[in-house]
Amino acid sequence: MKAKTKLWFTEDGRTVMGAGRAELLKTIDEERSLRKACQKLGISYKHAWMMLKKMNDALGEPAVVTVRGGKDQGTFLTDLGRKLLVEYETNKKLINEAVGDETSWENVGFKLSARNKLPGKVVEVEKNGLVSKLTIEIEPSALTSVVTEEAVEKLDIKPGDRVYAVIKSTEVMVAKAIGEKEPVNSGSKRSDTD
Repeated sequence: MKAKTKLWFTEDGRTVMGAGRAELLKTIDEERSLRKACQKLGISYKHAWMMLKKMNDALGEPAVVTVRGGKDQGTFLTDLGRKLLVEYETNKKLINEAVGDETSWENVGFKLSARNKLPGKVVEVEKNGLVSKLTIEIEPSALTSVVTEEAVEKLDIKPGDRVYAVIKSTEVMVAKAIGEKEPVNSGSKRSDTD
């Protein structure tokens, strides 16, 4: 059995983009034409146009623009459309890596060793679009972890919170123990076998 996930962006409860809309934006960017993108994806022009209209309505501004006439005519992603596509692809990659990694801390059936779970205190939470940067103090130093803004909100992470930095070979993840009151540095020493 394999775990699968779906990723979509929403704005005020309305879907902005999921896999279908992301693929449409990507293909429009490659083909520079809505009609050619539709042919390549095997979807109707009307269906694609409705997908874009719903996306633009949810965003409040266009993700694509159409230029008519002249040698530079075609359909193009706006800066917002490009940013949206990059953020979607980045988040999709992060989620797929986490789900595909059997040692991921999100797979609650696995235990974590003391060597890869470090207690610390959140010093700073810097939100930047869909991604947040956490600075975690782990005495005598600090580390930085990049996580989704959704994860920060779901875990309700804020400066001063006690968290665990979960270290993987390619990234640092964060886990927060709900209701834990014990101070991070209690003065006891850990052995290598903890």
